[in-house]
Amino acid sequence: MATKGTIKFYHQIEDNGKQIVQDSKGAFLSSIEEGQYTLYVKEVESHKQTLEHVRMLAGDLSRTFQNNHVSSVSIQSTELLHTYDQLQAEEVITSFVEGWDLGAYDFDKYKSTKVNEKATLTWEADHSYENAITAGHIRAAATAFSRDLMNETSTTLTPETFPTILQEAYQADNIDVVVHDKAQLEKMEMNGLLTVNRGSKHDPAFIELHYKGDESKPLVALVGKGVTFDTGGISLKSGRNISDMRMDMGGAAAVAGALKLLAQSNAKVNVVGLIQTVENAPDKDSMYPGEVITYKNGHTVQVGNTDAEGRLILADGLIRAGELKADYIIDIATLTGAVAMALGPKLGGIFGEDDLLSEMKEVGDLNGEHVWPMPLVDDYDETLHSDYADFCNISNQASGGSITAALFLRRFVPEGAKWIHVDMAGVMDSKTKGYYKSGATGFGARLLADYAVKVSE
Repeated sequence: MATKGTIKFYHQIEDNGKQIVQDSKGAFLSSIEEGQYTLYVKEVESHKQTLEHVRMLAGDLSRTFQNNHVSSVSIQSTELLHTYDQLQAEEVITSFVEGWDLGAYDFDKYKSTKVNEKATLTWEADHSYENAITAGHIRAAATAFSRDLMNETSTTLTPETFPTILQEAYQADNIDVVVHDKAQLEKMEMNGLLTVNRGSKHDPAFIELHYKGDESKPLVALVGKGVTFDTGGISLKSGRNISDMRMDMGGAAAVAGALKLLAQSNAKVNVVGLIQTVENAPDKDSMYPGEVITYKNGHTVQVGNTDAEGRLILADGLIRAGELKADYIIDIATLTGAVAMALGPKLGGIFGEDDLLSEMKEVGDLNGEHVWPMPLVDDYDETLHSDYADFCNISNQASGGSITAALFLRRFVPEGAKWIHVDMAGVMDSKTKGYYKSGATGFGARLLADYAVKVSE
């Protein structure tokens, strides 16, 4: 069995072997020659040359070597860059490393048989891309951190353990972690969190992650929904297997990963992560449909359905972002199944002002966390009407659920703030392909971090 490997690109292949490689199935051909495992990469046509193509190819290559017990792989940067000659060199190197690391990712904590170690990538000849290589490792590690949080069991990651997990994770980072416990939440009048969490045996928490890479920059607040398990509450979810509802804290995981990425990159930004963490469970003390929540800003909300709990806790996060006088507010959540029906499993939905959405879409197109601008239809706002409170947490119309959820959140956005809502429900998990592994995607960590950098330029 070969323990060493190498990657060869199309233009490195002898003429009599090029057609064999091109006719093979998949993006590359495997071969063992003189005890070395070699992967021959097909020609990449100009119109396919994107950074996401680089990441996906690297992920597949990495996992193939890993599955074949190859411990070390050599690659020539000059040949990789020749293959992707339409793209900027440093970005290609960073994207390849990012995809390589994530392609070997596996959450095997609870498996009796562990996956093979990731193959070490050795860059031959040219050593002028050390910063780009380091950036790739940092970006991959931050995304893997988000994946780990999302994949973790709901008995290990709870509203009570979440703060400690983050405090330990940021010990080596320049991030100030502030935890507001239940007693403090009551004083702060965070009544959405307190109400949603009533049925849980765990106390809720509100976690603030302050990263001050440059305090002269505008304050960007990243608000993440952290429901560590969502049963639906009294409005109980149905389904044969709802174990993925442990990933209902995907927004919080995205915020946590974004802060890790920014801190380890020494980004010149001023960012605060605001994570509301609860568990939505049925119990004698649970939130009931029909009750009314009074928020700190004076809004009263009738609970029409307890399974629309994410927006109830995000409201507290938006209010807190206003108290901190954030210039930009981006909230992110696994919020509605409706967005998945609208956009499928490859796109997150984004809501807000057109110019902000255009910027975020450009960021996602580059880093592979694709999003699509969605409309805020003002006529739908009246469907949140309640006879018993200022408004209801669900719409009285059967369609447009992701839009009406965004309209609900818009009512809590502080005046003057630049706001984007990201609904990532459709992209929280994936199947194994490229640099993705079956399970949590870690979506949002790179999107939020890169967007914070962009608006801080």
